[in-house]
Amino acid sequence: MKEVDKIFDSFLKESVFRNKFMLQTNYIPESIQHREKEITQLASIIAPALRMEKISNLFLYGKTGSGKTLSILYLRDQLLKKAKQQNTNLRIEYINCKLKKVADTEYRILAELIRKLGGNIPATGLPTESVYNKFINILEAKKQVFILILDEVDYIVKKISDSFLYNLTRLNSELNKAQISIIGISNDLIFLDNLDPRVKSSLGEEEIVFSPYNAVQLQDILKERSKKAFKQGVVAEGVIEKCAAYAAREHGDARRALDLLRIAGEIAERDEEKRIILEHIDKANEKMEKDKILDIVETEPKQFQLTLLAIIQLIESKKLDKIFTGDVYEHYQNLCKQISFETLTQRRVGDIIAEFDMLGIINARVVSKGRYGRMREIKLAVNQNIINKIKDILYESLNLK
Repeated sequence: MKEVDKIFDSFLKESVFRNKFMLQTNYIPESIQHREKEITQLASIIAPALRMEKISNLFLYGKTGSGKTLSILYLRDQLLKKAKQQNTNLRIEYINCKLKKVADTEYRILAELIRKLGGNIPATGLPTESVYNKFINILEAKKQVFILILDEVDYIVKKISDSFLYNLTRLNSELNKAQISIIGISNDLIFLDNLDPRVKSSLGEEEIVFSPYNAVQLQDILKERSKKAFKQGVVAEGVIEKCAAYAAREHGDARRALDLLRIAGEIAERDEEKRIILEHIDKANEKMEKDKILDIVETEPKQFQLTLLAIIQLIESKKLDKIFTGDVYEHYQNLCKQISFETLTQRRVGDIIAEFDMLGIINARVVSKGRYGRMREIKLAVNQNIINKIKDILYESLNLK
């Protein structure tokens, strides 16, 4: 097809990018702007590992894109480099707890750690106690300090339970040669407060909160990355500022700012433009909004999908722009019966509704209903063309017609 050839040929021409990887979220720069204070704090906490001492368990909190993961991975690389120079047996492993088939069961997380440490274990089938023993035996093969970084650690508690974190910290009582420490990363500022007191007491030794970036800080980050990411003269005046303004509105999310600039560059290339202009930023923002919501809906567990479908169906069937928590729960129960699915408590469904509110899919406002108590008033916060795509995803995932 001529149209396909034309598309391919256009990408063989000169690119607006010098090195697109500089705008990727997995790129770790040589220095991290506007996080000097947090990095210094982190360095002082993890430095004892160089003396083969167990470091304090550590938790990093802050909104998405506030530099938590970037800072700890930067320090991981620096610490491992120093440990290698000193001949110190230091092992640091990173797991993203949101990844399916890696971190959605206790067994799978332990199996992944065993594989990272060079062991072999079947994907399923062994008793969990046997998997723990295998993990302990591998750690005990030599004297070492083992640091486990658990990104999005609150997802472990939601999917598994907080007992897994407790079990990990208790392993130190069975270890002689090795010691294990946990570094947890979470967007949930009250994550530790919701844990069982035993677990909290075994975990909560050090906490660092990352505040959101402001618009000026985001501009500095974008300017620095864009110099290496794009060819000279590609980024038009006002583009960096607009990217920073969009991201500052989203709680100072640097990850979003970088993605926005990268996607704007890709859109400019598709349009066969040699410069990135303000219009490309608007198009990139619109695309990201749609993609983010659809990706969330597609990857959420079935209980989340059932709750969201209950909200959408209720609003559409009643032709109302707002409904209440009790209505949603009643309809959710009917959907669970329809597909023979376990029903959660009303409180848990309320938590899911609060999460949708946080993600920007709905607006949920607490209102007083007099003697009936307080309830959430729920409205959809996305436009109709996205709702239709959301419904397609939900019906397919839940096997509904």
